[in-house]
Amino acid sequence: MAYHTTETIVYLNGKWIPAAEANVSLYNQTMHYGNGVFEGIRAYDAHGSAAIFKPKAHYQRMIDSAKTMHIPFSYSVKELTDISHQLLEKNKLKDAYIRPLIFLDPMMSLVPVEKSNLFVCAWEWGRYLGSSLLRLMTSSYQRPNPKSVHVEAKTVGHYVNSILATTEAKQKGFDEAILLDQNGFVAEGPGANFFYEKYGILYTCPLGNILPGITRATMFELAAALGIEIHEKQTTMEEVKQADSAFFTGTAAEVAGIGSIDDYSFPLDWEESIGKKLSDAYQLAVRKI
Repeated sequence: MAYHTTETIVYLNGKWIPAAEANVSLYNQTMHYGNGVFEGIRAYDAHGSAAIFKPKAHYQRMIDSAKTMHIPFSYSVKELTDISHQLLEKNKLKDAYIRPLIFLDPMMSLVPVEKSNLFVCAWEWGRYLGSSLLRLMTSSYQRPNPKSVHVEAKTVGHYVNSILATTEAKQKGFDEAILLDQNGFVAEGPGANFFYEKYGILYTCPLGNILPGITRATMFELAAALGIEIHEKQTTMEEVKQADSAFFTGTAAEVAGIGSIDDYSFPLDWEESIGKKLSDAYQLAVRKI
């Protein structure tokens, strides 16, 4: 897909410029070694205006990720939120996906640099995983061990793991993958958190081995409002393959229903599932209906 046109305006280090003029050094540390952080944020058309969903939570996570990765960064949450609103206005976007990226200066040594750069762009993007129920496979790849990297940071280099898992799944005829952690417990998808339903109760992986998703946290809020019970627990794939239904959550994917994992098909009709109820509630929340 085309992420920009000749008319697209982006933000780069304090300047508003055409996307085609956003150039960087090919010697930057982010490109060579993966040390950079980013966010994925959505804006929705709410009563004719662009409503950015939870920008404070997203930008606080980005600032925290930068600090965790020893990346100097001086923008505040308010400044970043204001830039996002201006970006949408300049590009006449209401329903949009916003991608802020903190990347580093040229550096070939394996030490943090003294200066970071901020790039923010936006484009129209449908639901990342589509609207059909997903066919998943259990990935042969594991999620990174939290003792080897900071799994709670949304770091550029971590997504090599995601690319490997998704590519493997698609090459084998599946829509997406689900990954286990280093202890063999179900963790998350390549770019989304995982929930499953059993006997009217939701379960999800606890924090520690997964990215703490903003949409994941929203599911807890919506479930509380709807009187839906959620438990965080370490779960084996054998347990998941006895569940009634399941779904992924993420800013790009929103709430994506899962039809099957490997050779197991979830028996509960998606339209009758808790995931569908939360998906409907999520759409109302993000569009302020």
